[in-house]
Amino acid sequence: MAETMRIGGAVGAGLRKAMEDDPKVMIMGEDVGKLGGVFRVTDRLQKDFGEDRVLDTPLAESGILGTAVGLAIRGWRPICEIQFNGFVYPAFDQIVSQLAKMHYRSQGTVPMPVVVRIPCGGGIGAVEHHSESPEAYFAHTAGLKVVSVSNPHDAYWGIQQAVKSDDPIIFFEPLRRYQEKGTVDMDISLSQVDDLFSAKVEREGRDATVVAWGSMVKVAHDAATAAQEDGRGLEVINMRSLSPMDMEPVYESVRKTGRLVVVHEAPSNVGIGAEIAARVTQDCFYSLESPVLRVTGYDTPYPAARLEEEYLPDLDRVLDAVDRTFTY
Repeated sequence: MAETMRIGGAVGAGLRKAMEDDPKVMIMGEDVGKLGGVFRVTDRLQKDFGEDRVLDTPLAESGILGTAVGLAIRGWRPICEIQFNGFVYPAFDQIVSQLAKMHYRSQGTVPMPVVVRIPCGGGIGAVEHHSESPEAYFAHTAGLKVVSVSNPHDAYWGIQQAVKSDDPIIFFEPLRRYQEKGTVDMDISLSQVDDLFSAKVEREGRDATVVAWGSMVKVAHDAATAAQEDGRGLEVINMRSLSPMDMEPVYESVRKTGRLVVVHEAPSNVGIGAEIAARVTQDCFYSLESPVLRVTGYDTPYPAARLEEEYLPDLDRVLDAVDRTFTY
């Protein structure tokens, strides 16, 4: 049976299932309880599971993450909600210095089953601290796993996989896609779901490969639909996991198409797209018909809301990059 859900609702449903399955799973964050979160992702969870398992915290992200580290040491599986992506920076030291290192420093004896949920990205007319895409900071940190979901199916099953992991996971959710609907396959079990840390070919094509994640996956699909009208077949790959990265589907696709465009919202400089471009150039050099191109946000602070559509990658910018891969 397939159920139709919004991405935000799918995350909430996945959290509920994880809490039902394991009494050690708990949720912490600002306004996650009585309010149900700013985006209502945790709506009714405190009512159903109690204030001891869905905890409204003070406005102190460093305290939320520091407490989560202690709880994980004592056998709990905390899920921390960061209300908006820009609010994660006060907790940055706790994440990269403690959360990411504890499992390694203890030679595996102290797992860190902590999930940090971060709504991210632009497109909602908010201020810069609500609209950034900080995934590269965390993907660069050894000891963290970083994922970015783009559809309800991955959101529902992915959050459950993340909660069951003994490693700390940064779980990015695309703000502007929260209300978009999609189907969730409910006829499978968690053991049958695609690995959260695998890339997925979502649309096949032979002329060029487009790689994206999070909110940009829809843009990539829109570009592929538009390109098809011009007789070009674009292969769309959803990375899903940014650390570790599953590059084999990308390599296989590039060896077939000879061209690659990477799309992400974050600035270009030292972004995830640069790492993907470097790996493809290293491992698929003789298959490339043109340089790997990136379509990204600009190397500036995130702009005011009235200018964000100029900043964010869109269908036209992706199609322009695809066109340029055929002119080298």
